[in-house]
Amino acid sequence: MGGGMARRLLAAGFPLSVYNRTAERAAPLVAEGARLAPTPRVAAAGAEIILSMVADDGASRDIWLGDSGALSGAAPDAVLIESSTLSLPWVNELAAAAGSRGCQFLDAPVTGSRSHAGSGELSFLVGGAAAALEKARPVLSAMGRSIVHLGSTGSGALLKIINNFLCGVQVASLAQAFAFIERSGLRREQALDILKNGAPGSPLVRTIAERMSARDYTPNFLLRLMAKDLAYAVAQAKAHSLDLTTASSALEVFERAIALGHGPQDMSAVVEQFHQT
Repeated sequence: MGGGMARRLLAAGFPLSVYNRTAERAAPLVAEGARLAPTPRVAAAGAEIILSMVADDGASRDIWLGDSGALSGAAPDAVLIESSTLSLPWVNELAAAAGSRGCQFLDAPVTGSRSHAGSGELSFLVGGAAAALEKARPVLSAMGRSIVHLGSTGSGALLKIINNFLCGVQVASLAQAFAFIERSGLRREQALDILKNGAPGSPLVRTIAERMSARDYTPNFLLRLMAKDLAYAVAQAKAHSLDLTTASSALEVFERAIALGHGPQDMSAVVEQFHQT
C-alpha cells in the first residue's frame, strides 16, 4: 500500500523522502526519484507533510516515537498524517505527541486495496482539524479519489475499524458458507453464483469468493492484519459498552487460520481451515 501511494506522489511531482524498515523494499522508489532516508527522523526532516503507512500500533509507535522516530525530525507546523489502520487509543496518544511538538495531526486511514493504491483510487477517512486537511489536501488528492472529513481527531481511525469489522465478518461468514456448500453436496460454482449475484453479493463477497474458489492467496490484504483489525474493533466497542459478538466470532476464525500458518497469505485463505482432507 505504501509503495503504491509513494509512486502516486512521485508521479504528481512531489519531492519525496522514503523510509522502510527493510531498505531493499524502497529501492524501486529510489529508482523512480525518491530519496532514501536511513531513519524516520531523517525522512521527516524539512518536510511539510509526513505520511505513515504501516501494519499496526507497534509499528506506528516505532516509526513516530522510537529511536530516530519521525516526530523527532518534524518541524513545527508540519502536518503529520497517519494512514495506517490503528487503535483509537494509540491515535489519540500520537495526536497529543504531535501537538506537544507544535505539529498538526490527521488520522487518515484508507479504504481500498493495493491496486487502488497504485492507481490513485484510495478513499481517505480523515479525522482532525479542517485547516490541517486543507494543507494536506493536494497530497491526499494525488493518492485518492475521495477525501472525507469525518470530524475531530480519531474520527477516521474509528470509522476505519468499523469498516474492517464488517469486512472481517463477511469474509469469515463466506468461508463457512463455502464449507457448508461443499459438505452438503451442492454444486459449488452454481451455489456461489447465486450468492454472489443475490442479496449477500457485496463487492467484497464477490471478490473473496473468486479467490477462495481459485485457492489463490496471493496477498491483497494480509489475513493477520484482518485479525488485528477485528481485535481493535472488539476492544474499542467495549469502551462504548458494546459487545461485538459477530466480530469476536470472526476473530476466532481468523486466529485459527493464523495458527495453521495462513497469517502471511491473503485473508481469503481463512477458508482453508474448513476444507476436508
